[in-house]
Amino acid sequence: MFSDEARFGRMNRPRPCWAPKGVRPEVACQLIREFTYLYGAVCPKDGTCMFLILPAADTECFQIFLNALAKKYSRSHILLFVDGAGNHVSADLVIPSNITLSPLPAYSPELNPQENIWDEIREKLFKNYALKSMDAVYDKLVEGALYIERNRKLVKSIASFPYIVKSS
Repeated sequence: MFSDEARFGRMNRPRPCWAPKGVRPEVACQLIREFTYLYGAVCPKDGTCMFLILPAADTECFQIFLNALAKKYSRSHILLFVDGAGNHVSADLVIPSNITLSPLPAYSPELNPQENIWDEIREKLFKNYALKSMDAVYDKLVEGALYIERNRKLVKSIASFPYIVKSS
């Protein structure tokens, strides 16, 4: 599995969108700096994944995520690829017995298929929205996580990088 966390919130960035010829689309934009983090792990080979909404990208939250992942897949041993973020390599982490962490090369987000999952959630659910509250952000994140978790075929199409598929 590949793991990462991404920040989602009320600060949005307008993105291109379709409109009929001669119509200028109106897109909401706001600069409110409220956000939370969506932690995720994806298995490109079978499309399984898990998500957890947590308040920060720190060691404590990553520990909570690891414990939840270990519990959900308690009958499996997980080789979990992570980037070099400080919360992924902290000496304070207690790695569950059914998880082995493996670092990806430094400064190489293009090797982590979880990054593409974030793009999918942003494109499908957060594109050109100005959410009125953090509760609305949480609702959208739950919707996005369920959308991804329920579509294994989509996950495999997004996350099955050639170097991963050829590694089996």
